[in-house]
Amino acid sequence: MPRQRREKSSTGIYHIMMRGIDKREIFIDDEDREIFLSYLFRAKQKSNYKIYGYCLMGNHVHILMKEGNEEIGASIKRITVGYVQFHNDKYLRTGHLFQNRYKSEKVEDDSYLLTVLRYIHQNPLKAGIVDDISYYKWSSYKCYIQGLSGKLVDVMMIKEYFEDMNEFIEFMNMSNTDKCLEYKVKTKYTDDRLINEISKKYKIELIKQLPKRERDGVIREIKESTGVSNRQLSKVLGIGRGIIERATLKG
Repeated sequence: MPRQRREKSSTGIYHIMMRGIDKREIFIDDEDREIFLSYLFRAKQKSNYKIYGYCLMGNHVHILMKEGNEEIGASIKRITVGYVQFHNDKYLRTGHLFQNRYKSEKVEDDSYLLTVLRYIHQNPLKAGIVDDISYYKWSSYKCYIQGLSGKLVDVMMIKEYFEDMNEFIEFMNMSNTDKCLEYKVKTKYTDDRLINEISKKYKIELIKQLPKRERDGVIREIKESTGVSNRQLSKVLGIGRGIIERATLKG
């Protein structure tokens, strides 16, 4: 089946997501992230695109950008080719690093532009990596709050939508259910955090006392909503791993 043609944005603005092939980690350490940003800047100089926002996660990247003097696909290729070569040389690997077909969506109006930027900046928060988006080093949020404009991120256009920085910060931190090019990020749960999450709905000590069918349904629900390992779930619930595995297999 032929691939569906990408929709062209009338504004030239797109929300781009690139992810590692087979969910592979594309950034192993901070040097990797620094190098990726350098390639993002180099490509910008050649393609003359504008970047309004970005966020580097472990196995995927979000970029909010406006097309420059070439089509967006050519710009994405400029960004990725050099980085893939660097990554493969550093980690002694060959072949593809990014999933072949990047995801994109057009951004046609002001409201959605701001929604996408907020979604990008809140990625680390929703993934449970940080408790405050200002703590995350590898997103464009710091460029806005520190007034770093020009070199990589073009912050001035977005700032014009807000009366002052306090209004911008309030909007970026607003609780929401935004889903823009949704990519489910696996949340990392410590035992304590998992206990807190389960306790919002169930009394943990009573789960093992439930009738088998009801107990297994609860186990499946927790597993599906958190994505934690059977081993960790067994430890936290105090239920044998074999029981956990049989319950989840039934789902």
